[in-house]
Amino acid sequence: MSAAHPIPQAWLSTGETAAKNYDEFPDETEITRIVEANPASVLGVEMPAHTPEAVAAGLSFEQALPAAAERLAALKEAGRFASFGDVAVAYRISGGAEPVAYGVFCMVDTAEISSAADEPGKVIRNEDVFIEKVKQRNELNQQLRHLLSPVLLLQSSRGDELHAAVAEAVAGAGEPVASDVDEAGRTHEIWAIGGDEGLALAALAGDGDLIVADGNHRSLAAQVGELDRFLAVVTTPQSVAIRPYHRLVAGLPGSASQLVEQIAQIGAEVTQVGGPPETPAVGGTVVAYGQGRTWEITFADTEGSVVDRLDHTRVEQEVLGGLLGWDAGDKRITYVGGDYPASWLVEQVDAGKADLAILIAPVTVEDFIDVNLQRLKMPRKSTWFVPKARAGLAIAELPKR
Repeated sequence: MSAAHPIPQAWLSTGETAAKNYDEFPDETEITRIVEANPASVLGVEMPAHTPEAVAAGLSFEQALPAAAERLAALKEAGRFASFGDVAVAYRISGGAEPVAYGVFCMVDTAEISSAADEPGKVIRNEDVFIEKVKQRNELNQQLRHLLSPVLLLQSSRGDELHAAVAEAVAGAGEPVASDVDEAGRTHEIWAIGGDEGLALAALAGDGDLIVADGNHRSLAAQVGELDRFLAVVTTPQSVAIRPYHRLVAGLPGSASQLVEQIAQIGAEVTQVGGPPETPAVGGTVVAYGQGRTWEITFADTEGSVVDRLDHTRVEQEVLGGLLGWDAGDKRITYVGGDYPASWLVEQVDAGKADLAILIAPVTVEDFIDVNLQRLKMPRKSTWFVPKARAGLAIAELPKR
């Protein structure tokens, strides 16, 4: 049996609502600027405490939730979304540095989520989460009774077939229902595929192992909220790449150079190098920047699983946890995805917004799939998948309670 199904009640964008997903912003003031420039952006619904009016009033997330529902209702009333019933929504992303990507928006059975080796299910969730984020996503789902941002799932069993099937469906579907160009110049297009073709497309998408590539918090929120199904985009391994996921660290008890000295004292090889920092091309060495200085850090060899040897794990366990005594969810740590270059991290440190930048090489897609099929857990915020499906192109209305 497939874990995926057409969307019973879909609302597809008629223009201007699309945006980055809510969790793609290391600097959330950027959300306020986006919503101010484009009030139709779905970010105004997804992140209600960051709308200009909520910021001006000093509202918390919970206090701003009623306004989120009002904003979504207003967008639908203004014709920003069109209604479609029982459709799989084919998705194509083209025009970027990556190959053309294909996927399908659909509803996936929440009961199929597996977060441990002894927990049955086709949907493999692979990362620890931040509970406060899960709580907020659940509260938003319950307030809106609509799902706005899809969980990105990687079809690891029948990826080649799904890739070909979505490409074929798109080629025969005529003009897209909606099209949007993102910040990197990629074009995102969607098509509503109904009837037997839509059923077949969704069935193929949900047949086999589905790995959560992006949306661990959203998938857990569906479980916490006891939703029967959650909104997902199922994509293929050849449609995605993994970019780096860096860390900015603020509020150090001492200086950046003192922390780097401590890293050397726990057995890492530390070398100061000239020039600005660059992201390592491959794993094994991380780069740190602070006080105008750049260091290359190679941790001592360690035994264990592929996860234990990942640079993200070593930084989290040995530096942030071991030396600083901080949990991965500490607010002094900012996780910066690969859409932001090394120069941006340098600017944050030089401007005094952070004490230290830690640049980490990207995980490979092959390692990511291997970790998940072994039912191991990735370190938090270790994979930045591109291209990501845009929020606000296709949303799903939940059944009335």
